Amino acid sequence: MSMILFACVVRVRDGLPLSASTDFYHTQDFLECRRRLKTLALRLTQYPGRGSAEGRDFSIHFSSLGDVACMAICSRQCPAAMAFCFLETVWWEFTASYDTTCIGLASRPYAFLEFDSIIQKVKWHFNCVSSAQMESSLEKIQEELDFQPPVVLTVEDTDKANGIMNGHTQIHLEPAPNFRMEPVTALGVLSLILNIMCAALNLIRGIHLAEHSLQCYLYLFYSPARTVKVVLMLLFICLGNMYLHGLRNLWQILFHIGVAFLSSYQILTRQLQEKQSDYGV
Repeated sequence: MSMILFACVVRVRDGLPLSASTDFYHTQDFLECRRRLKTLALRLTQYPGRGSAEGRDFSIHFSSLGDVACMAICSRQCPAAMAFCFLETVWWEFTASYDTTCIGLASRPYAFLEFDSIIQKVKWHFNCVSSAQMESSLEKIQEELDFQPPVVLTVEDTDKANGIMNGHTQIHLEPAPNFRMEPVTALGVLSLILNIMCAALNLIRGIHLAEHSLQCYLYLFYSPARTVKVVLMLLFICLGNMYLHGLRNLWQILFHIGVAFLSSYQILTRQLQEKQSDYGV
């Protein structure tokens, strides 16, 4: 059985997968390990450098440096030095093929899927070449691991990522605060009474205004000459305002029509008052 089973390259800041090796394993344990790897990729900013997550049959190893991190699923028999040497080789190959600008602008998953062929070559090299031929590289990585051991995570740590615990979101239940409305004070009652009185006065004023407006309209209706006069006045005012302001907006036209209507209404109201004074009303 191969030591290195799966590898991928992700962006550190958001865990976006940039490239991955072709997946030939479909066992339940391997698919569960893939799920944990995706969850762990979203938290790489919390674990800079190297790290490992041990499982029952598989292990997850990751190595992040700069904007890019390489992750791999290996068998439990795979030495840690071999896994991290593989990840370092993949990292060098990827950063040599793509610059930081392309990596930062990537917006869709697996934007560099063509890098899969290089991952497959490196993976085949580490799975098929004997350890004796890579002895010098493995010794160097082992010295680095002895000097600075990688972060060791458990399966529970990967399951808790993003609030997930065994496939379920953690729910924190807390007693809801008990709010009670305060009784109405005397000042509040007085304010309510004054508001009701103001509303009643406004209603009375509105009724009187409606009656006065009705009289103006009746006066206009029974005086055809004055009707033509008011309409022409309204038209000239609108055209004058449109000419002076160079109107290009429908709302401005409607606004000035309303202003002209109010002006004609005031003129009509004064004429009605003069007519009423002539009859001694």
